[in-house]
Amino acid sequence: MIQLKIIIGSTRTDRKGPSIASWVLERVKQQAEFEVELLDLAEINLPFLDEPNHPRLKKYQHEHTKRWSRIIESSDAFIFVTPEYNYGFPASLKNAIDFLYHEWSYKPVAFVSYGGLAAGTRSVQMLKQVVTSLRMVPLVEAVNIPFFGKLIDEKGTFSPTDHIVHSSELLLTELLFWAQGLKSMRESRSK
Repeated sequence: MIQLKIIIGSTRTDRKGPSIASWVLERVKQQAEFEVELLDLAEINLPFLDEPNHPRLKKYQHEHTKRWSRIIESSDAFIFVTPEYNYGFPASLKNAIDFLYHEWSYKPVAFVSYGGLAAGTRSVQMLKQVVTSLRMVPLVEAVNIPFFGKLIDEKGTFSPTDHIVHSSELLLTELLFWAQGLKSMRESRSK
């Protein structure tokens, strides 16, 4: 069983990430190979990086870091649900990533991005540079949602287009492939 974490990257008050992430969660639940958990950075509420030691040392002093470390360490794969802010990704997501180092390594990450015309793709391009420095494997397959506000109703329900649904199917197929392969590699390396 692949332990998958869906991480909502935005913590803004009026964010739409939870609506989109809820839809992603329901899509993943249809896949028997994944055990999935939704992580909302607004609820996790990590402070701005406050550890005295570099994350690669794993000498965490604060309970919030130790808890975050356990969550990420136990994961086999990730889906980041992220908006695009001024051609980049949210500081809250960068902060959550930077708290840790080894816990992310040799695990695949997929992206569900949303925005205006560019559909959050510039955010993802920047994120790929960050995650590769942590030895993560960013997938090519992605779900990019342009003009996302038109797809969320007054109740906050996200209704994807057929293209978005198809993209999610491709993403999950690839994510499972990479997660299984990298999990096997991590297990053989630890023996």
